[in-house]
Amino acid sequence: MTRVCGVVLAAGEGQRLRPLTATLPKALCPVGNVALLDRALARLAALGLSGPAEVAVNAAYLGEQVVRHVGDRAHLSVEPDGPVGTSGGVGRLKGWIDGRGALVGNADAYLADPARDPGKDIAALLDGWSGDTVRMLTKPNLPGATGGFSGRRFTGFSLLPWRYVRDLGTDHGNLVRTVWRPAEAEGALELVNYEGVYIDTGTPADYLKANLHAANGAALVDPTATVTGAVTESVIGPHAHIAGAVTRCVVWPGAEVTADESLVDAIRAGGDITIHV
Repeated sequence: MTRVCGVVLAAGEGQRLRPLTATLPKALCPVGNVALLDRALARLAALGLSGPAEVAVNAAYLGEQVVRHVGDRAHLSVEPDGPVGTSGGVGRLKGWIDGRGALVGNADAYLADPARDPGKDIAALLDGWSGDTVRMLTKPNLPGATGGFSGRRFTGFSLLPWRYVRDLGTDHGNLVRTVWRPAEAEGALELVNYEGVYIDTGTPADYLKANLHAANGAALVDPTATVTGAVTESVIGPHAHIAGAVTRCVVWPGAEVTADESLVDAIRAGGDITIHV
């Protein structure tokens, strides 16, 4: 079997998520009280890919936070002049990838597939892989949507053979242009169906949606949170204080909802940051 390494792309600025990402990288935003980046690393670990020899993470925007969070759990590739896109990010890792296939995932992809063993919902990308084709995890396009690949949309992870990785540049670029479309034109793009839930957490509305899916219709409250108010279908982070009422909300670590507040369909990120969606 072709040797494979894992790459988690965590360099993006998350501009559509602002102001949530004004001081926290998108990859570290919590979903179900677990950082998005940690969810991606757990998926790779479930496939036997872990540690700095087998998994790499790139960082750029607020990169020092990503570096500190990852520690020695993965090889780190820091882009000091800002994000260089998905293609540039993988291209900068060519020396580390060194002839292997690369299982590349976006840190901001929320995936949940209860039909498979926990954490193994991307295993289908590796099943029977020849090492020569590009594989992409996909779902059918949403109603009314156009584009994509043969009527299907990308769902966060793709598998790249070395023959494509070795030709990637290190300048800014995206994998759509440098890998996926060329592979499609060559007849070397395999679209792998994903039957689980996929949410691109790039907007506040979708970020909230992912958190509520993780809560599964219940109140997901960290044990260190203090709750004297009412919590319904919400995610409450570590050391948060809930004296008021929250319904279908996310409350970040250390944030507070006072006794006179009633939040519905909102994200409370601490300080004066509250987003209603």
